[in-house]
Amino acid sequence: MTESIKSLFTRDLNQLKKEIEAYQDEENIWKIDKDILNSAGNLSLHLVGNINHFIGSILGNSGYVRNRELEFSLKNIPRTELIEKIEKTIEVVHSSLDQLSEEDLKKEYLIEALGYKMTTEYFLIHLFGHLGYHLGQINYHRRLLDV
Repeated sequence: MTESIKSLFTRDLNQLKKEIEAYQDEENIWKIDKDILNSAGNLSLHLVGNINHFIGSILGNSGYVRNRELEFSLKNIPRTELIEKIEKTIEVVHSSLDQLSEEDLKKEYLIEALGYKMTTEYFLIHLFGHLGYHLGQINYHRRLLDV
């Protein structure tokens, strides 16, 4: 199961990189319009922060300190820096999940991140769904606003 989860996170984080690279105009990564209140850049920072916190810091003891507010307030970070953050996040997923055994997945996750107790496996599946949700938003953001 750990290898499957690692593979899926890697696949979708690589897709996130492709989405950011696909913007024809780099400035549009940070564009908001009407009811689209989160830019692709901020959603990317949010995903990187979320994964580095819940997988890297909590499970992998990476020392990462999350500042969730900055994930949504920072603007105009160069595309190359976003890509680098995503690539480092892939490395964190690998190093953190490589530390887990199948037995660890069945154990209770270390914090009640959703307000209730759950297994580590359950929470990792939740995090993967969260990644997919925002990845879809970024895809639509690019197709709607990168014109």
